[in-house]
Parts: sequence; structure tokens; C-alpha cells
Amino acid sequence: MAGEVVTLQLGHYAGCVGAHWWGLQRCPPEGTELSHAALLRAGRDGCTPRLIALELKGGVGPLGRGGARPEPLAAWRGDVANYAEPGTGTALRDRGQRPGDASADTDCGSGAPGEGAAPSAGSSTQLWSDYLSVQLHPRSIYVLQHYNHDGDSGRLEAFGQGEKLLQDAGCMEELEDRLHFYAEECDYLQGFQVLCDLHDGFSGVGAKVTEVLQDEYSRKGILTWGLTPVTHTVADSQKNFYRVLNAALGIVHLSAHSSLFCPLSLSGSLGIKPQPPIEFPYVNYDASLNYHSSAVLAAALDTLTVPYRLCSSRGSMMHLAEMLSFSGRKVVAAWAAVPFPAVRGHSLPDALCAHQQDVPWKLLSSCKEQKVSRCFAQSVVLRGVCKESPTSCPGQQPPSPLHACETAEQVLQYYLHTAFPGAFSASHVLEQPCVTLPPYPRIFSPLLSRQGFLPDDLSSYSAAAVESIPVLTSLQSSPVLRTLLCDLCKDLQKLGTRRCASFFAAGVEEDDFHEALQELRTLSQCYQMGFEADNSEDESDSD
Repeated sequence: MAGEVVTLQLGHYAGCVGAHWWGLQRCPPEGTELSHAALLRAGRDGCTPRLIALELKGGVGPLGRGGARPEPLAAWRGDVANYAEPGTGTALRDRGQRPGDASADTDCGSGAPGEGAAPSAGSSTQLWSDYLSVQLHPRSIYVLQHYNHDGDSGRLEAFGQGEKLLQDAGCMEELEDRLHFYAEECDYLQGFQVLCDLHDGFSGVGAKVTEVLQDEYSRKGILTWGLTPVTHTVADSQKNFYRVLNAALGIVHLSAHSSLFCPLSLSGSLGIKPQPPIEFPYVNYDASLNYHSSAVLAAALDTLTVPYRLCSSRGSMMHLAEMLSFSGRKVVAAWAAVPFPAVRGHSLPDALCAHQQDVPWKLLSSCKEQKVSRCFAQSVVLRGVCKESPTSCPGQQPPSPLHACETAEQVLQYYLHTAFPGAFSASHVLEQPCVTLPPYPRIFSPLLSRQGFLPDDLSSYSAAAVESIPVLTSLQSSPVLRTLLCDLCKDLQKLGTRRCASFFAAGVEEDDFHEALQELRTLSQCYQMGFEADNSEDESDSD
């Protein structure tokens, strides 16, 4: 049985991805291959995520049926009498909540969509609480009152602001109190998943949070996902500069304090010049809507994290990190096929044979894809496909080496060995698909069936909503990350410190910035292939 994991959501876009991700946990099929206890804690009224979510003032709306609720009182079975004093603080004390808890700061009697409800067409989905479809524990959401989620002033814009937030004794005490609350009730705590906004001041919050985790839980895994919404061309150049600086400093600090760090985004670039968002052949999403882009990332995240959530596996988060982070490569890239293009009724060898030249996944780490697929090591998960081997007549030659494999796991391993010769590939195949019931958005092609498969005849259309999809993902230690890290270094050198004086005035020392720039260069060199060494030396000489 998989050990327990505590999840931290730091920032609003992290909340968007998290809201969808928790929604994907609602309807486990019978005989599920994934352990729900890894992510969820059992209470008297059902299961709730083992979650701590940091949000800004105004960043979370009213939490109704799908929101935070107080835990039922335990143990006492005698008579109970309530004595309440008048005043605004009474209701909070009666519910066992404090002013920092989100359900204490909002009207819990109204509105977020409940379980099974989807935001109606034209309705507002500006806040992630608008499509949160699970119950949260009262200790989950902590609203940071120092900054506003929206508006022209009081915004958490810079890395230094985020770092200073957790230097406040009250904030730090509150965070540690909630961490201890969840960690101490675990039988076997694997570690921590950190979903952290990379583009704003929450990158600084994440730097401090992961530092605390590393200090207090040094023997546990810390897997951090640096999340960025789709970047659009903005007229405000200062905001664009802040975004690049926050991302670069976030990558350096988050990777230093984590067992493994993965930038995750549908944006084509983290640099100064925005690139077009990632496109999927069977997904029609609106890149300007966080509600849409975060749903795609949630489906990928739910699959990428499978290796340490399996009922049958003894693997842990720390094992996954150790497999991918050797030689100082603590930054990894994510790839995903959402959905995996499989024809209804075809076997797994048939599906993979259709993609012999190129694996049908897309890079989700804001890097430029390389023409030749290369990686040092990877963790691959394929879910939602039939694991039965195709039947063949005795004496008949299999149509391909893939068809000659005896199990689905062998089929995928052979395919990966052919596509990535010399790389270490760990793989898992699950029959359990990714369930995409409302409030997951209806963003899939009408070509797909209810189960997310393609028809034999591509001219046919399905009017039914897609309820589940097959997904293929890979978490890779890959040379493609050198491009991402080197490009960020070049952008930072172009910016310098004078053009962003206000950013440094918010709390980042120039010496610390130059030190981080050097660490980014050093990190990028970990991902060069042997034949690239000479080129990198030439580049460093020219810097």
C-alpha cells in the first residue's frame, strides 16, 4: 500500500490545478489500482484531501457543498449544551475555526458548485473555488491577508515579497502548525507534493516553504511542481520582467530545496518573449481561461504521480526522485498525451505501432521540443488502455515485435527501449482511465467516444460528453532542460538589475540575484550531452 502524501498549494493558479485534480479523485472505479489513502484522509463524514492551500485575500470565493467544512466532534456521547456570546468571533469559535481559515473568511452558506455540478455556459469561473467539487478540511485553506488576489494595489508580485511573508512569525507558526497536524496523523508519510505558482510572488513563498520542509522532514520526499498559466503578450513590460525574474529565482530555490522539481505549464516559453500555447490534437481548450488550461495540467499531474500512489507498488516519492535526479539533475521535464490517441477496440501493440516514428506526447515544461527524442532517465505511465494481450493463431508470425510481447508492461518497455535507446525507463500500465466528469470542462474533440477513444472511421462524431480518457505521460531527466535554463540565463543577462530596480527593492539583494544566475548556469550544464561540452565552454567564455 502506498504511503501518505501531504499536498501544498501555493498560489491561485496552483489552486486552479488543484481544484481539478481533487475533482479527479471523486469517483474511483471498483478494484481501483490507485490508493486513495495516498492523497486523501478519512474522516467521519468521508474523505478530504490532505491539503494545505495558501491563498491571498479575495482569491477564494464562498465554499458551499463543495467547500471547507468543520470536522464532526469526536468521542463525547453525553448531553451537550452550547453557550455562545454575541459577537462576530462566536461563529468562528463554534466551528473550531480561526480568522485565517478560508471558510471563516467567506459565507459558507452560498455557492460553489457541488459534487457533480459543472459551471454553466457563460458563468464565471474566475476563482478556483467556483469549480471545487470536493469537501476540504477546515485547516486546509489559509488566507494570507497581507496581499490582494486582484486589484491595482496590494499585489504579491515579486519573489522578495513572498520570501518576507514567511519571515513573519505568525505566518510561519500557522504553516508549521498545519504541517504537523497532517503529518502526525500519517502511518507512513512518504513526503510532500508542492504545487507552486512560479510567475508571481508565490515563487518566493514556495522557496521558504520548501526550505522549511527540507529542514523539518529531511528524510521525506519533496516533489515540487512549478506552475505557470499560459503567458500572453502584455503591454506592461515591468510585469513581464517580474514574471521572468520570479520564474528564474523560483527554479533555483525550489530545485535546491526539493527532491525533484518540475516546471509545468501549457505556455510555450517562460522567457521574455511569449510563445504560442501547447496544442493537443483532440483538445479544444481556451488558453486564456485558467479553468481550461489547469484542467489539462491536472489530468497530466494525476497520471505523472501514479508511481507513488499504486496499491500494488512499493515505490515511493523518494524512489522516483532518486531514479531521475542523479548527477545533480533535480529539474525534470513533463510530457503528456491528453488524451492518448487510441482507436476503440485496438490492442496496445496496435496503438503504439501507429506511433513508431514519434511518441504522441507534448512537452509541458515550457521548453522547445527537440527533433530527436533523448533523455537520461524517465518514468512513464500509460493508463486507460486494455492490458489484455492480442490473440494470435498458433504458428502465425506476429505482425511486429510489440505484438510478440506477452504483457502490456513488456509492450510499453519494448516501445520505450526502441524510442529511447540507452535511457533508463521505468514504466507502469493501468487499466484505470482518467475520469473527466463535471466540473471538468467539455474541451475534448467530438471525435472521441465517452471513454476517450477514437472511432475506426474518423468521419463519425459523438454527441456524448467524454467521461474518461486514456493518458500517456513521462517525467524525464532530459537534455531539453538545458535549453530552458540557458534561455532564462540569457534573458536575465539582458534585463540586468537597473531595468527592474523596483523588483530588487521588494527584497532581493543584487548579490543574491547574481549568485542565483550562476547557479542557474551550473544547473544547465548538468543536462548537456557529451558532444555539447565544447559548445557550452564557448558560450561561457562569451558571457
